Amino acid sequence: MDGIEDVHALGLTAMEVQLVRSSTFERLPDDEEIGHSPSELETDLIIQVSRPDGKKAVIINDPDEKIRSGDKLTVLESGLCHSYLELYDMAEFARDHDVQLSVHSNYYVDLSGRAEMVERSQNNIKWAGLICDALDGVLVSTQMGFYGSKGKKNGSEAIIKNMRAIRDWWKENKLSPRIGLETSGRQEIYGSVDEVLSASKRIKGTVPVVNFAHLHSRENGSLREVDDFSKVIDKARRAGEGLLYTSFSGVEHHGGNELRLTPIKRGDLRFEPLAELIVEENAEMTIISSSPLLEHDAIYMKVIFERVLTRQISRVEEIKEK
Repeated sequence: MDGIEDVHALGLTAMEVQLVRSSTFERLPDDEEIGHSPSELETDLIIQVSRPDGKKAVIINDPDEKIRSGDKLTVLESGLCHSYLELYDMAEFARDHDVQLSVHSNYYVDLSGRAEMVERSQNNIKWAGLICDALDGVLVSTQMGFYGSKGKKNGSEAIIKNMRAIRDWWKENKLSPRIGLETSGRQEIYGSVDEVLSASKRIKGTVPVVNFAHLHSRENGSLREVDDFSKVIDKARRAGEGLLYTSFSGVEHHGGNELRLTPIKRGDLRFEPLAELIVEENAEMTIISSSPLLEHDAIYMKVIFERVLTRQISRVEEIKEK
């Protein structure tokens, strides 16, 4: 709630909720919980109900499903909130303050490795989807992990297959946020711009997320001029079917690999060319600050954008006068 209020007070209009860590535990329902749905409870964020059905168990992720005696409840511990009720309150608060919400899933993802790690990664993205849906968020951004021991080709195909399974689960549970596939900043991690664009086409219901710092690093400092940004944004806009979601930060990189994110002023990735492109094209996009100086660099980008916009307006006025 404080974050949403701060974003609004700073004159910004979007906030990404980061699920840096999340864990779950299972328990049986308390007597007073039976007959109520997870969306009505105040104490725990119950993201899954396992219901006995003969030799099998039915898995239910609907927060409005009534809890029965004998159900097994899966509770999510994330540090973000205690219940769906809190998420609903945050969603309403964000709408009232004109702040668009989105969610970034856990940063460690492995969709091509051992079965237990793949399942854990898939679950983390699913739980992020449930949270984002309750927040009335627009998108869940996720990376897709290492190519792994399967090699680049087979690892990529495993990632596509496992992301499709997440997409199918998304559709079955009628989640409204889009799944955003984020570019990565290292050669051994799936997520070049071409891979992300291809994956978003192969996995219907997903969109590319352009992390400019990651992309700049992976391509050895490729984003220098307005045209460099324009080529990427044009492709991402088409693949995203109108939704253009990005993030920006300074970055240190070497040999096609990101070393660390930095404040914008300390890296060689400049925001001015992107601001010029936005002004020239009147482009509509979400830009999330992923800088270590989170709010500072969000405001810094806003100042640069307004400066570029003011120069453009002045040039137009000069032409009119002539």
